[in-house]
Amino acid sequence: MFTGLVEELGRVKSMTRGARSVRLTVGAKAIMGDVKLGDSIAVNGTCLTVADYGDSWFTADVMPETVERTAMAGLKNGDVVNLERTLRVGDRLGGHIVSGHIDGVGIIRSKETNDNAVIVRIEAPAAVMRYIVAKGSIAIDGISLTVVAAGPDWFTVSLIPHTASVTTLGFKGVGAPVNLEADVIGKYVEKLLGLAPPQDAGGRVGLSAGFLAEHGFTF
Repeated sequence: MFTGLVEELGRVKSMTRGARSVRLTVGAKAIMGDVKLGDSIAVNGTCLTVADYGDSWFTADVMPETVERTAMAGLKNGDVVNLERTLRVGDRLGGHIVSGHIDGVGIIRSKETNDNAVIVRIEAPAAVMRYIVAKGSIAIDGISLTVVAAGPDWFTVSLIPHTASVTTLGFKGVGAPVNLEADVIGKYVEKLLGLAPPQDAGGRVGLSAGFLAEHGFTF
């Protein structure tokens, strides 16, 4: 489990590609002090297991399922990535609950400056958008952010100067892919209420703002 507060910007040292998998080595400093074999580290929001490490690097194996579901396959040597170690019991939960299990890949469609903030508009797949609500939480490349506004296939977030300076979202440009993880609470609510995704063959409607209001969850 993670919080979406990036601890360090690492740099990809090598990408060894299999038929459908990747063996990834990342250079890092701040997070390496207490790393052990088998530890989990979020790399651009993707939970990976440490398979080998040294004083200033770690290696992780990325299986086909993860390669296909995330933007990991597009990484190359020298790329900068967001890094976060797992949440420890007793730590402050400064962001929100992030599992490190990516729901889909979004695309940055625009970045606009608004005084001291940068408004980033993300195009997202339906599998992610059905959980997006204004003022709700979203993890973008492992960064815990608050949704500003949302449309049918897009949403916006606002970056304060600190976030822009210490994460990859500050310098990623228009057209860049980003890993997206929706707030897990919405997924559990949908499951417990017996709801189905919009594309369900039975024609049932998934979780929506209208459904929540009708049943007294929102006002």
